[in-house]
Amino acid sequence: MKNLIIDATKEEVFFSVITDSQSYTTTYINSRENFDKCTELLLIFLKKYKIQIKDIEKIFVNQGPGKLSSIRISISIAKAIALSNNISLFGFDSIDFDGKDYKKILKLEKKNRLNKDLIKPHYSS
Repeated sequence: MKNLIIDATKEEVFFSVITDSQSYTTTYINSRENFDKCTELLLIFLKKYKIQIKDIEKIFVNQGPGKLSSIRISISIAKAIALSNNISLFGFDSIDFDGKDYKKILKLEKKNRLNKDLIKPHYSS
């Protein structure tokens, strides 16, 4: 099972694919320039690790709190990929985990503590 995690709520745009046995991660500076090419950066990341979108079973996207533009772009990308490829989509909040232990997000989903297909952005002031 391959799970894609997208988080653009902090100082870096974070992409991760976590499988049962491995995980692949990359980060980019959270900047206007990277917003404009965020989809391209995600596709470069997937290509680097030879991961095809059709092999992803679940997408998890951080819905905040965070910057409005960061959250809107990451949620838009996650929704577009999920809808066009029939992939389950889950939203999580920054407070759902400590630091960068994104495996905790997968544990929360297994316990049915994340909302499926109901993404509610939380923008910071």
